Amino acid sequence: MAKCPVCQQPVDEAAAKAQTGMTPGGAKEVDPKAGTRQFHDGTWYYFDSLDCRNRFTRNPEGYLKQAAP
Repeated sequence: MAKCPVCQQPVDEAAAKAQTGMTPGGAKEVDPKAGTRQFHDGTWYYFDSLDCRNRFTRNPEGYLKQAAP
């Protein structure tokens, strides 16, 4: 199970990737309440909410430095 780099809450990777529908253009839809993800610098990061993903997007390096040992 992944951990949100913003709030450190666990995120079920399978639930965050599970398709819940399809857009008219053919892109898969997921339920953001189940978690969300973002590709950054060669790695997928998982978030427990859209709010956390938006915070990460504004300052990814700040959150990655906090998470580093």
